[in-house]
Amino acid sequence: MKFERLRLTGFKSFCDSAEFRIEPGLTGVVGPNGCGKSNLVEALRWVMGESSYKNMRGSGMEDVIFAGSNRRPSRNIAEVGLLLDNSDRRAPAAFNDSEAIEVTRRIERDQGSTYRVNGREVRARDVQLLFADASTGARSPSLVRQGQIGEIIAARPQARRLILEEAAGVSGLHSRRHEAELRLKGADDNLVRVEDVLKQIDAQVDSLKRQARQANRYRDLAGAIRRHEALARLIAWREHEAAFAEARRRLDADLIEVAERTRAQGEAAHLQALAAAALPQLREEEARRGAALHRIALARETLEAEAKRARERAAELERRMAQFAGDHEREEALIADAGGVMDRLAAEDSALAAEGAEADGEAARAHEAEAGVERRSASAESALAEAQAAASDLNARRRALLGAVEEEGRRLARLEAECEGIERERAELRGLGFEETERATRAEAVAGLA
Repeated sequence: MKFERLRLTGFKSFCDSAEFRIEPGLTGVVGPNGCGKSNLVEALRWVMGESSYKNMRGSGMEDVIFAGSNRRPSRNIAEVGLLLDNSDRRAPAAFNDSEAIEVTRRIERDQGSTYRVNGREVRARDVQLLFADASTGARSPSLVRQGQIGEIIAARPQARRLILEEAAGVSGLHSRRHEAELRLKGADDNLVRVEDVLKQIDAQVDSLKRQARQANRYRDLAGAIRRHEALARLIAWREHEAAFAEARRRLDADLIEVAERTRAQGEAAHLQALAAAALPQLREEEARRGAALHRIALARETLEAEAKRARERAAELERRMAQFAGDHEREEALIADAGGVMDRLAAEDSALAAEGAEADGEAARAHEAEAGVERRSASAESALAEAQAAASDLNARRRALLGAVEEEGRRLARLEAECEGIERERAELRGLGFEETERATRAEAVAGLA
């Protein structure tokens, strides 16, 4: 395989797309310092799978992306493509189906790198093996950098051996050998894990055998349970069939009974219709007698109230008669006292008249005493006249009270006669069978009074 063309986009100092052709023979790149000569070699190493950012002279792998300048903005993507001539068909079998192989590596900020071979995405390991089979690579001695000649001269035998093996074209075999050893070690590890898995499987087989035995037992028990359930359902079905027959028999009997009760209900409905036809007249009679009973009850209550008022009036009159009798006795006592005073005055007058013939010296005193007696006599006479007038007033009031008592007695007698008539009517109503109606009327009257 031969390198034919190197294409760079956004890689380090190559902001725009650039293409570097590698023609047959000797190809040289000439230019001042800082023009990008070393960047071409680093681009070759980067596209061939370099993974160390230190070997790329940066602090991170994203430093290979164009960082911008005073006149150009920075970019977010860097891409390097290398076109190989595979006309001799020495590429690995996975990539040996075409005469040209294009290897592309693309990096994006914060996204990482991706490799593609002929447009198909591959691993970095696949790209490294591709170039190792061609006796080259990202860290191959064939890519000589500054100071590397002195390093090769002063290198140890092991390093020189690696250089010779790569020049002989066997470095790819070492890489494949190392990969094969890793695979063999992985296979050994897998065999160990397989043995562990087999042990686990054996344990699981024993557990599955126990479960199989339990499943067989469960299947046998399930079959027995199904048989017994079928037998139980058959027995239940026969019991339900017998119960259904009994229920049918009861239904027939109930239908006969319903028919009889329907006929009886029809007769009862007929009798009810007849009773309902006679009911308005009975209700009218009941209402009429109830109204009469209500009137009688009201009349009775009125008479009882009047009798109560009459008894209270009679008691009041008796109390007032007693009071008037006391007043009369007190006036008679006053009149008797006035009579006694008049008698004493008459006696004194006669005594004074008898003594008038006595001494002349006593005449003046006698005249004065006589004047006093006359004054006392006049006051006694006026008191007597007032007492007689009060006695006359008391006698008149007594006669009026006696008349009122007699009137109340007659009214009480009339009320008692009316009560006796009402009792006779109630007795007649009880004889007619209206006791319940009377009780209801009393209850209504009590409720109305409440």
